[in-house]
Formats: sequence, C-alpha cells, structure tokens
Amino acid sequence: MEVADQEPASGTLDLLDTGVVRLDGMGRLIQMNAAAENCFLVSRDRATGRLIWEVAEVPLEFRDAIHDPPGTSQGLRLHELKFGGGIYDCTIQAIEDGTLLLELNNLEWEQMRLRLQQREVQTGMLDLLSRNLAHEVRNPLGGIRGAAQMLAAELESGELCTLARLIMRESDRIDELILRFGQPELVRQQVDIYPLLDEAIDLLGAEFGDSVHVERDYDPSIPAIRADATAIRQVILNLLRNACQANSSLVLIRTRVEHGSALLQSDQNSVLRLDVIDNGQGVPASLQSLLFLPLVTGRRDGTGLGLSLSQQIASAHGGWPA
Repeated sequence: MEVADQEPASGTLDLLDTGVVRLDGMGRLIQMNAAAENCFLVSRDRATGRLIWEVAEVPLEFRDAIHDPPGTSQGLRLHELKFGGGIYDCTIQAIEDGTLLLELNNLEWEQMRLRLQQREVQTGMLDLLSRNLAHEVRNPLGGIRGAAQMLAAELESGELCTLARLIMRESDRIDELILRFGQPELVRQQVDIYPLLDEAIDLLGAEFGDSVHVERDYDPSIPAIRADATAIRQVILNLLRNACQANSSLVLIRTRVEHGSALLQSDQNSVLRLDVIDNGQGVPASLQSLLFLPLVTGRRDGTGLGLSLSQQIASAHGGWPA
C-alpha cells in the first residue's frame, strides 16, 4: 500500500516547476522531483540514499544549513544560491520525523521579467527623447538651414559660400540623426528571414570589404515569420556593423528555434533566436548595463543609436535583445 500510495504523489510532484527535495537528518536524499533533478543536474536514481553534496555541486551556505537545520516551528530561506541548473531561492523546513523538506524556486523567470521591464523603460525613454527632440530641435534647425541656403544662393561662390553649404550639410545630418530616433511605422507581412540576412551581409561586404569573414549557422527548418522586412534587415545590419566597428575579423550568424518561449509571452510556444557572435573587443564592463540606452556608446565617433533602435524594433515585434 505504501508503494502504491507514493507513486501518484511522486508523479504529481513532477508536474511542479518548483524543486521539491526530502533529505534525512544527515543530508542523504530520500525523495526529489523532476524540477529538483534539473536544479542539481543529477537523476534521483543516482542520488537516492547518498549525501546530496556527494552527487551534486552545492554552495557552502546550503551545506551549512543542512548540517544546522532550523527547528520544526520555523523555516530557513536562502537567497540566490547557485546550483548547476541556475540560480535558486531555497526554503528549508524541518519535519517532525527528523527529515528536511526543501523547496527550490528557480529565479531565471523572475530575473528575465526584471530585465524585460528594464528594456521597456529604455524603449520608453527613446520614444520620449524622440518626441522632445523633434519638437525642440527640428523647428529651429529648419530655420538655420533655410538661412544658410539663402546665404549660399546670394554668395554663389567663395569661402563664405562653402561655409554656408557646410552649415546646410551639417543641418541635414543632424535632422537625419533626429529622425532615426523615431519608432518606424511597421508593415508586417510573412517574410523569409534568410534573404534578409543575406542582404545585410552583402551590404556589410560593400561597406567593410574583406576585413571581416561572416559564417552562417542556419536552421533550415525555420518557417517564414510575420515581420517588417526593412526593420528586421536594419537590426541585423546594425549588429553586423557593431561587430566590424569593434575590430572583429570573424562574425557568426546563428539561427535557432527555441521552445518554451523565453519571452514570457503566454500565447507563444516557440520563438526565433538570432545570434550575432563576433571576435571583437567586446563591450566595456562599465557600459554593459547601459548598452541599450540612447546616446550610450563606447566609440568616440559613435552615436549611441544603433542598439537603442535595434531594441525598439525587436520590442515592437514582441522580441527581446539579449
């Protein structure tokens, strides 16, 4: 009767996303569910009856808590413990029969949710900056350009005419820069991702020549996606240009389908993952947390707009730049 009673319970525990573990007073494994196997990266068949730290790598803080467990009337909560399967919060509860009950909550989704919220704030900042710049800068800029154009027409030639035309060119450049802040009007339709990748690679070759070699690692099973082809091509080109401007000699473009939806969208069962990996200098540690903010750049001649716009386009497609 005991065996028949425990089998359904074990099956029910395996349906939980929370890891559940029962240890004896010495730390030997009595029971664990599937989520706990993923946490410790060990099967229950291999671990049952053995000390948990003999079959899995565990933090010292966790081991000390097992050696000195809380009383039966209270539990102990350990935060952000690093196990083989990720980062977990762990609750340890002593049971009256002398065993310990462990609950292991994976923090991956919570951390990802916080990162997504941060990305949304950054995207909102870019949109706000776009509107303010368009209102506060473009109107007087148009007046400056118009005046320079009139001067150039009056002077016709000479050094002053050259300077007037320089003002016109620089005004146009600033105006274009401001326009690039704006969120594009997306026109979504079914598109094949691979022609877009090839077009971006061709444009990169025309701009940087043979200084960089691009390798393709494509999943041929990826179907057409619903997206704005121009915007997606721009994102890919921005990433490739960033790689080249970081003195990369080799860039790998990899496509995969990820199941289980890492984007926390309940109506999505799978997502397209596009990786652009290069051997360049990388992002300075001081800029990594600010990378997608507008006007943040590690290059002296950079505008700090490429990644901000790429994030904006990705978010508009329900995606997430990682």
